[in-house]
Order: sequence, then C-alpha cells, then structure tokens
Amino acid sequence: MNKLHVIFPSKSRDACLTILLCIQIAVQCSNLYAVARSKFIDSTLGTVKFDAAGYHLFYDPANLSTAILCVGSLMPILILFFRVRISFGYIVALNLYLMALGYMWLNSFSDLKYDHALYGASIAASTFLFVVPALFISSPIEQKIAFAWPSFHATLNCILLIAAITVSVGAYYNFKLVGVSSIYEFRNQLAFPKLFQYLLSINGSVLLPFAFAGFLERRMAWGAIASLLLLLLLYPITLSKMTLFAPAWLIFIALLATFFEARISIILSLLLPTLAGLLAVPFIAWESYFLVVNFRMMAIPSVALDLYSHYFSSHSPTYFCQIWLIKPFVPCSYHYPLSVVMEETYHLGFFNASLLATEGIASVGPYLSPLAALACALIIGLGNRLSAGLPPRLILTSSAVVVQALLNVPLSTVLLTHGLAILYLLWYVTPRDETAGRSTCAAHA
Repeated sequence: MNKLHVIFPSKSRDACLTILLCIQIAVQCSNLYAVARSKFIDSTLGTVKFDAAGYHLFYDPANLSTAILCVGSLMPILILFFRVRISFGYIVALNLYLMALGYMWLNSFSDLKYDHALYGASIAASTFLFVVPALFISSPIEQKIAFAWPSFHATLNCILLIAAITVSVGAYYNFKLVGVSSIYEFRNQLAFPKLFQYLLSINGSVLLPFAFAGFLERRMAWGAIASLLLLLLLYPITLSKMTLFAPAWLIFIALLATFFEARISIILSLLLPTLAGLLAVPFIAWESYFLVVNFRMMAIPSVALDLYSHYFSSHSPTYFCQIWLIKPFVPCSYHYPLSVVMEETYHLGFFNASLLATEGIASVGPYLSPLAALACALIIGLGNRLSAGLPPRLILTSSAVVVQALLNVPLSTVLLTHGLAILYLLWYVTPRDETAGRSTCAAHA
C-alpha cells in the first residue's frame, strides 16, 4: 500500500483526482497565456532568442470569453477519466485531451486565416471519439505465449546488449558533446544508415524504457541504472533532446507511480513540470527550462494542430500517402514528408504533429477526422488489452517516452519507427503472476 492510499480513502482519492484534473486544465490555459506573452532577449547580443508571435501564439483579452467557451466544450469529456481503470489508453487519452484543449484555447486567438469553427468542431469530435475507446477497451487478450521468469530476465539483459552495441556503432558515425542550444548546428549533418536510424529510435523510445521499467519491477538496481546510462549515451549520437531528458523523465515517472495512485501520478507528471515553469517565469536563469517544458513539451503539440488546420484548409488531404507503405497505392500531391512541407511553408522547423493532426486533419480533412481518430483509438485499445494485468508502474514507465512521441509525430510513425508495435509485443509476453505480486506501484483504481 503506498503513501497516498494510507492518507486518503477511496472516495477522497476520487475527489483528489477531480480537483487535480480541474487544476491541470487551469494550468494548461495559464501556460498558453504565459507562453503567448513570452519574448526572451539575449542580453549579451541584444537579439531575440524567442518570440511567441513567430509561432502564431497570441492572447487577446477581447476573445477570452470565446476561449473559455471553446475550452468548456471539451469539459464533459473530462468525466470519462474519473471512474475508469488505469491503462495505456488512459495515459495517451489524457495527454491528447489536454493537447486538444490547448488547441481550443489557441484557436480563439490565432491570427491564421481559416474556418476556426469548423476545425475546432472537428478536433472536439475527434477527441471524444478517440478518448472513449482508448479508455474503455480494456478486456485482456489471453496470453498464449508468455515468458517464464528466466526468459524475461534474459530478454532484459538482451535489450541492454543490443543497446550497448547500438551505442558503440552509433559513436562510430557521430559522438558530439554539445549543449542543447547548439544541437541544430550539427543535427542536420548526421548521416546514419536507414535501418540503423530505426534501431536508434526504437532503443530510445521503447527498448531501454521497457528495460528500465522491467528491472525496476524486479528490484534489480544495476539493470535499471545501466538502462538509464545507455539511454543518456544516445544523446551525443543522435543529438536529440528526447534522449537527453529521457532518463530524468523516466525517474520522475517511476517515483510518482511508486508513491501515488496511478491516475493521479499521470496528472502530476504533467501538472508539476508545467507549474514549475510558470512559477519560474520571473527568473531569467529558468528561461531554458520554460522553453523546453512549458513551450516545447506542453504548447507545441497544440500549436501543431493550429498550423496543420491552417495549411490543409487550403490544400488537398494526403489520403495517408505520407505513410510509405500506402504511398504506392494512392494518388499523392506531396513529394516530400509533411515535416518538410511545414518547414517550407511556415519556417518554424520540421514540424511533425500528432495523430489528430496527421492521421486526422492532414489525411482526410476536418469532416472525416473523427473517424480517423476512432480508428487510431482502436489501435491504442489493442495496447490496453495486451498490457492488461501488468503493474501500473510498469505500464506508465515503459511507455513514458513513447507517449511523448505520440504527441509530436503520427501514430503510424510511432508504431513503426519508434517501436510501439514492439512495446505491444513485449507487454504481451511479460509474465503476470509474480510481477504483480512484487510490484511496489499503485494498484488499479
């Protein structure tokens, strides 16, 4: 029994969950307000380091009532999060719900010219049709193939070996210890073989987080530490901020899931970092934190919905031709990846976006986007079924990095390039009996 269960009975936990969700929504909107009013100047050079207006982030008090009504249109969906059990779908659904809520806020202030009412309604319907299956598809799939404990331990060790080989080979191609602000000077110069790029991505998103979670549940500190070290060593190879911050993020998620009920730990994982950034706004030394967490992590996924809605309001849908397996079979107006198209249009970097934007708005347009979101939710629901019966902390921790990917890249890319399909397989073959008994994480709600 964890500390929160000792302090609060079940009804108090439900009340706590409700209060935290409402606070999270208020903080989400406050964060977008703070980001929209941010403009950081380099005191040494006198140049602008960051200006929210360049990302079409604005705030106008005259439109505040409209923003509140738009955000309020998604509030009924919040009720669905109160009484369901924790699952992979719960984690993904809450993150996408908050991203969509952020878009509804930004939609009220955006200077981009398109039918904001139509696309706002489309995103709201898509969110509802995604959240319901993602939360409520949870029946377990019978384990016809399951590892015995010696095989499970061997799998975790094999992941460490694969990661060590990957790091060694990757260091041959590139190994640069540079600050976060300098990575873009070198990242475009990286040239890895295509298959090796996939291996780097899968190690960082799925394999090492799963190994860390597995060793943690088995109370094997050496394996958990080795997983984090190998994950950190991917940074000078890939020059990716995700691999740099992933070890700290995994530790943070694991601590929350150890001491709090699983649903509350998910909310706190979003609330605490955002709140810290807001409280630190007056301090210049925290500008980097604010830009990484409050802007890049919390605001950009919602900004991407705004940009994709604007672009595809005047351009033809892709009809999923951005997926290389489908491209040969459908007519396609786009010869370059959507991230390149976004860069050439808005000059804000290579903008990928979540499934609501890519599989939805970009692929089929605003009218059919809700059906695309429903199809994506069925795939997430499969993850619920394959992970059913595993300890909540293992699910939370092993999926902590890939969930962040889902907010920023299409589901098809996460399944293949980032290895979500492999994570599904690992969850399915992970033994249930002793894992659940030895877990120190919160029980299902």
